[in-house]
Amino acid sequence: MFENDKKIAADEAIKYVKSNMKIGLGTGSTTKFFLDNLGELIKDGEIKNITGVPTSKKTEEIARSYGIKIDNNLDNIEIDFDGADECDIYGNLIKGGGGALVREKIVAYNSKDVYIMVDESKFSEKLHNFPLPVEVIPFMEDITKKNIEKLGCKCSFRDNKNFISDNGNYIIDCRFNYTDVKYEEEIKMLPGVVEVGIFKNIATKIFEGKNNKCNTISIRKL
Repeated sequence: MFENDKKIAADEAIKYVKSNMKIGLGTGSTTKFFLDNLGELIKDGEIKNITGVPTSKKTEEIARSYGIKIDNNLDNIEIDFDGADECDIYGNLIKGGGGALVREKIVAYNSKDVYIMVDESKFSEKLHNFPLPVEVIPFMEDITKKNIEKLGCKCSFRDNKNFISDNGNYIIDCRFNYTDVKYEEEIKMLPGVVEVGIFKNIATKIFEGKNNKCNTISIRKL
């Protein structure tokens, strides 16, 4: 339903890519539009010598197919381009619908700028539409789940533990009445938790595809 809006957001974000850049490459359907755009520009010779730091094995596969050099050294990433499962008016994000939240957060944290591409359905006054993904290690994971639920949410293992992240871990999807960003620190303190899909104070620009145009929102980082 929102495929055109995703493409519009990706079309605007790609304008910020220049030759010889080192960029983060996110995961998800909107990022796929961005990668397709980038692949065409490389093929046509309009952009050259791009180095990518991918956040998932799938993204790395796509990037390599377009001739993008891969480097997992996190130094000097100029811009990280990624999508989000939900974002609020303050630029806080929920990510991890594709299960790549750990690598996505590492790349985002180590980038000079983070540009997020979304369609209008991803915006909320409060983060409450999309369940909060939490990556946990596969050891006493049922106890970890119970400990997360003590914070006042309902949790379920993604695909009944059949979904395994690129890091070999489980994803627990947590449903709060609304996802206060304070839960990031509280959940991360629990033994067994690897990472939490709350991205607070990381995005610097959000590209929102809406009604056949793109709204560009600059976020003041605290």
